[in-house]
Amino acid sequence: MGESDETGGGEAELVFGLQAEVHQLKEAVVSHAVVDQAIGMVVALARVTPDEGWEVLKEVSQHTNIKLRNVAELIVIWGRTGDMPPEIRAELEDALDRYGPAQIPEAPPE
Repeated sequence: MGESDETGGGEAELVFGLQAEVHQLKEAVVSHAVVDQAIGMVVALARVTPDEGWEVLKEVSQHTNIKLRNVAELIVIWGRTGDMPPEIRAELEDALDRYGPAQIPEAPPE
């Protein structure tokens, strides 16, 4: 085998590695956007600061053993549908109570 074979293999590995990195970066951007949206909802509804909204999401994630991104997705879905799993709702209310009195509104009437 000549040098071009070795270089070709290295280039293919490099391309594969770069494609994987681009995919991971795209996922990170989407995840960050969902988390930001959820923080915005918590800030607007509970009248807390953005930093407190971030802490609320972290606490809900830790107390439910659900990844923070998934908690954020559930909160964003709740904003659209009014549906939230009871354990998330309970932990969210508990976390918000630690940052001041706030109640999560019930689902909008259909």
